[in-house]
Amino acid sequence: MIRIAILSFAHYHANFWVEAFQSLPEIEVVAIWDDNVVRGREAAGRFKVRFAPDLDAAIDAADAVAICSETINHAPLIERALAAKRAVLCEKPLAANLAEAARIEKAVRAAGMPFMQSFPKRFDPVSHELKRLVDTGELGKIRLVRIRHGHFYGLDPDFRERWYVDPALSGGGALLDEGVHAADLLCWLFGLPAGVTANASSSLGLKVEDQAIAIFDYVGGMLAEVTSSFTFAAADASIEIYGSEGTAIVSGVDLASRDITPSGHLKIFHRTQSERVWNISPIVPRFKLGQFHHQNAIAFADSLQRKVQPPVTLDDGLRSVKLIFRAYEAIRSGVRTQI
Repeated sequence: MIRIAILSFAHYHANFWVEAFQSLPEIEVVAIWDDNVVRGREAAGRFKVRFAPDLDAAIDAADAVAICSETINHAPLIERALAAKRAVLCEKPLAANLAEAARIEKAVRAAGMPFMQSFPKRFDPVSHELKRLVDTGELGKIRLVRIRHGHFYGLDPDFRERWYVDPALSGGGALLDEGVHAADLLCWLFGLPAGVTANASSSLGLKVEDQAIAIFDYVGGMLAEVTSSFTFAAADASIEIYGSEGTAIVSGVDLASRDITPSGHLKIFHRTQSERVWNISPIVPRFKLGQFHHQNAIAFADSLQRKVQPPVTLDDGLRSVKLIFRAYEAIRSGVRTQI
């Protein structure tokens, strides 16, 4: 039996992770710790798990920890867990700034323990089909990529009072919280870009940006646009890949498009086909199938059981936040920033 402790329910995804862990044989959630005692006790009661008011006691009771705290608290919690030689699953983004990311990197490298960054798009079957299309060259030379990722929670007054929009706790707004998903997908499909230009605004009057656009340029000429927002009332196309021999369009892979787009989530066009019509793939995104965020916990548990490295690594987490924080630099300076 592998014992797992949940460190903080500040991020709602902790609920999905516990559901996933408790559905797996030979995995036991043995403790829940939270610096917000009321929040922690409430979660522990719902999931029938022991609440541990002492952080070290929660870590000591487990073989591994899953961290869903405010982003600024990732580093100290990771350090405490690694000091006790516990494996770590960490919510995205990795850190609230590059200094904290470097702090986490130092701790993980020194400890030599398994560390997994949470990026659920990695476990979506539609993402793997896109990777196949790119890697095999089926779409030809990729010229332009557009990834729109976001939600509509910013339209809810309650969300605008939560820690996600407090820069001291979150490190940033929509570009970091939502755009980091797109940044990871870009790196996974195409590697690191060369530079970035970007712009952002807070149409809601928040202390963080509620919408942002970053344009990454690659050696060879490809451009990649990342658009993120807390204010998408509804949306459709989330990922667009334009190549010299074809195009792939994906919908239904973020909150803004999940419910409003019922079918035909992956559309592909090949330049050599006889008719100018979309070819509709039967692949259904994980967001439509359900248990999208559960996949991180399932993959983490599987890596622990098989004693292999987790499928999404510290390096993946570092690359994605580097892209986002370079985009913030470009916003502040108003000029292209080198990655």
